[in-house]
Amino acid sequence: MQTFIRRFLKITASLVLLIAATPFLLAAADWPKRDFAPEGETLVFHRTDLGNTSVALENWTGSDGSELMLRRYPADDQNASLLVMLHGSGLHSGQFQHLAAPLTENGVANVLVPDLRGHGLSPERRGDVDYVGQLEDDLAVLIEAEARPDQDVILLGHSSGGGLVVRFAGGPHGDLMDRAIVLAPYLGHDVPTTRPNAGGWAHPLLRRYIGLEILNGFGITAFNGLNVVQFNLPDAVRTDAAGQMTTSYSYRLNTSYHPRADLVADVSRLPETLLIAGSEDEAFVADQYQPVMEAFTSFGTYHVLPGVKHMEVVDALRTADLISEWLGQ
Repeated sequence: MQTFIRRFLKITASLVLLIAATPFLLAAADWPKRDFAPEGETLVFHRTDLGNTSVALENWTGSDGSELMLRRYPADDQNASLLVMLHGSGLHSGQFQHLAAPLTENGVANVLVPDLRGHGLSPERRGDVDYVGQLEDDLAVLIEAEARPDQDVILLGHSSGGGLVVRFAGGPHGDLMDRAIVLAPYLGHDVPTTRPNAGGWAHPLLRRYIGLEILNGFGITAFNGLNVVQFNLPDAVRTDAAGQMTTSYSYRLNTSYHPRADLVADVSRLPETLLIAGSEDEAFVADQYQPVMEAFTSFGTYHVLPGVKHMEVVDALRTADLISEWLGQ
């Protein structure tokens, strides 16, 4: 009987150790590909001059006191709304040069385009932040520093930047935003709006991500600096973007950039929202946005632009017109 008990205890202890070690093993099982190169189809970049803009970068102070960078597009009417534009995954503030200009020239809004922490020309740690939620804290500091007490504040985001707008709405600083504009936003990997691997753009390290999710569920965050996704960036963009592109994300940055797992909570807290997507979007299913979001909010206005792809939606002339019309209502 004692021999049986000892064997039972050994087997039980081994199973407990195996279960406890599983998330660590998963986190260590996937390694990023060194010098990750484009594989198969990816997003179509209709322009590669993302690093070429006449608007100079200037400093702004993040939530921890560190110096970050932004581009400023002031309107002639200083009483116009404050519009903060959030770039997509892997990109930087140069993405919005063709959208920001017409909005300021028409006096629609004063535009700020930050390089989000971990991005841009010379970030402290490319593709990483200090903790989950730091992007929201940075944006809150920026808004509080720039917005007048009576000024309308709008957040605009493209792709993952749109996901960050949704996350911001559901977070502790959501009341700082009066209206929202999202261009083909990322709402989550398991939402009907998202195509597999975002149309070939994202190369997730799934086993590592699952392991880190389990560890974070137990409050273990020591490994959140590990990379969990790489981006399938075309060679032409790598060359022309002057070293400003970001090709991989840590767990904590990737998580900070997207809506929370409880998508309902984030979407339901959105203020008045304008959503624009292209019918030919390679990463997302444009006609699914309205049914998905209308289930949780009644404050949305939705437009699908015929023949427009994922990256094109930012620069489409119709996008600027729709934004101007909506903000002027």
